Amino acid sequence: MAAVTGSAAFPTACDTGVGGQTQTSSITSAPLTPASSADPGAPLGALNPCKTLDEALAGQGMQPAAPTVADPQRSCHSAKPPTGPEDSLDVGLSLQDGQSYKDNISNPSQASPGTVGPRAAVEEREPVGAKGQCSIAIEVKPNSRALISVSVNSDTDKACKTAESLAEKLEPLLPKNT
Repeated sequence: MAAVTGSAAFPTACDTGVGGQTQTSSITSAPLTPASSADPGAPLGALNPCKTLDEALAGQGMQPAAPTVADPQRSCHSAKPPTGPEDSLDVGLSLQDGQSYKDNISNPSQASPGTVGPRAAVEEREPVGAKGQCSIAIEVKPNSRALISVSVNSDTDKACKTAESLAEKLEPLLPKNT
């Protein structure tokens, strides 16, 4: 599957497919300024995950990103204050040097390979088996990844559309693949 720079493309996953057919989702956004890294073995080391997440979420009414408890050096999360009982949104970003975008796929039957701009990626619907969750792991060469996780009530399709949109805004902020 080919993708144009500035767009995300993933087959739409249901379970094992409906009638053997998959559909492709494509989203486009304006390019932003990319980051650079002094250490080619740890290309994400120069990025602050909270600042990067805040930049990718700018203008969307999200709370400022905060470090996660489990991995505060590499991961942050943000939430949108709910305006009603069916309106929760939680977004996480982990910048993981030394982990491939293909590593730790917890629900392979719900994973779809694709691209975000020029980068290889894997979108995983319901990564821990819970409805309303979606994650996208984006390749950062030589062997790193940016992992986006989104939870939206129990609406997996909406979570994946939100994750795809966020991936498009995040990709240009990552160090260039070489």
